[in-house]
Amino acid sequence: MMLAPAAALAAAIIVVSATRGGSQPSGKRIQPNAVARLLGGIPQQGLVLGRASAPVTLVEFADLQCPFCGEWERGALPTIVRKYVRTGKVKIEFRGLHFLGPDSETALRAALAARAQGKLWNVVVDLYERQGTENTGWVTKDLLRQVGDSVHGLDTSTMLRDMSSPAVEAAIKQTDTLAREIGVSGTPTFFAGPSTGKLSFVKVSSLGPQGIEPTLDKLLAG
Repeated sequence: MMLAPAAALAAAIIVVSATRGGSQPSGKRIQPNAVARLLGGIPQQGLVLGRASAPVTLVEFADLQCPFCGEWERGALPTIVRKYVRTGKVKIEFRGLHFLGPDSETALRAALAARAQGKLWNVVVDLYERQGTENTGWVTKDLLRQVGDSVHGLDTSTMLRDMSSPAVEAAIKQTDTLAREIGVSGTPTFFAGPSTGKLSFVKVSSLGPQGIEPTLDKLLAG
């Protein structure tokens, strides 16, 4: 856990934000097959994308059907990955929540099931690329199979089977507990800091890369 110990962080910071939803997905979609190109060659360990030695950690609490999360993933993440993650400066930890309804939980379970195969981030990014309108039943088994089959090296049948595994149940419970302890009540919510120290809440100024780059640059300079 990059946010360990949770109790210490909870004592140091309280985040109050509103759950946002109810709108169509937005943000420019990246081209087909760009997910593989974006993430190819970057280490994935559990929930974390990036080198273990990266000096700065960025933690994202997100809901996979939240349109604002989708906008950030499509608009900001490609730049953050190319500029900071691929270069070994920053690693990103995905903390999935399911605020908005059943589709949120189904999508999250698929991403967490892919974690065991080292492909969580591929599934996360691909789901945001295919994101539908909230609570319309857009996260179907057929969609998840399409996502899984599009990820090189991922066994889709295993991913679908593992969606109800004890490991996935434990991961959902762990993040739900952590979010309550530190006061996360809306998505997306970000924390960042030195990888060897405490992480602090980041108030992003926009959902583009410029909304979080000053924070990352300041941490790297420090």
